[in-house]
Amino acid sequence: MRREELLDLNAFLMVAEELSFTRAAAKLGTSQSALSYTISQLEKRLGVRLLTRTTRKVAPTEAGERLLRSLSPAMSEIGAALASVTELRDKPSGTIRVTATAHAAEIILLPKLAALLPEYPDIKVEVIIEYGLTDIVSERCDAGVRTGEQVAKDMIAVRIGPDMRMAVVGAPVYFANRPVPRMPHDLADHVGINLRLQTHGGLYAWEFAKDGRELRVRMEGQLVFNETPVMLKAAVAGLGLAYVLEDQVQDLVAGGRLVRVLEDWCPPFPGYHLYYPSRRQLTSAFTLIVDALRHRQPGREQRSR
Repeated sequence: MRREELLDLNAFLMVAEELSFTRAAAKLGTSQSALSYTISQLEKRLGVRLLTRTTRKVAPTEAGERLLRSLSPAMSEIGAALASVTELRDKPSGTIRVTATAHAAEIILLPKLAALLPEYPDIKVEVIIEYGLTDIVSERCDAGVRTGEQVAKDMIAVRIGPDMRMAVVGAPVYFANRPVPRMPHDLADHVGINLRLQTHGGLYAWEFAKDGRELRVRMEGQLVFNETPVMLKAAVAGLGLAYVLEDQVQDLVAGGRLVRVLEDWCPPFPGYHLYYPSRRQLTSAFTLIVDALRHRQPGREQRSR
């Protein structure tokens, strides 16, 4: 492939992702008219329309969508390969894009990156806060962070956090006129503060397990949120029970603002993992990030010293 053809494909990719000739031209450092001519010539060579243009918007055609699906990951791999070659002459550098939940970013990414990044000023990390299972290849992210049970089997997964547990909590005022649930089935008589995640579509079912028995309970309630912090505020206000990660409520429970129930029905599950495609070209910057985030058991660290 000639260099000009590669540049033309990159121009199409930028327009298709930005859905705007104006924004794409600004990112490419060229004029809108020059970019429009480049796309027209590309369409002429291919003999097919790639973009539909109106006075209000730009959108890929069916052929454009097909090319975009193949081109986006290919260009990402080319960029990663070039970056890995460049790093052979320079110290580790570049931008690493990671998708993660707010909770993972706060308790895992930020503390560990804070210890690494001052030593490598040429490495930048962009953290995109999301809750669905992002396709990191199509979204041009370098890696993602999710719990171990959520990571796709075709990805390389590196454990970066300890096991976690869920907790069912309610305020003392909530339990003032209600019995404390002893079994998951008892939740039928209680009000739930529900969570809706993009990945699940519907309301998140509360999961319990004990002595080989597994149960999923769908709670009834008037409140539904898509983030945990506001759920906890509603629980503290006595508006219902919340089902959240254990570490998010430890201080509230210790301070008496929330009461934990059904603790023996909430076993540990695999904690956060960093995942990335097995075909990815690993740059020295990315390798440093992976090693810095890797979870190390305290006992193992002591034995290795």
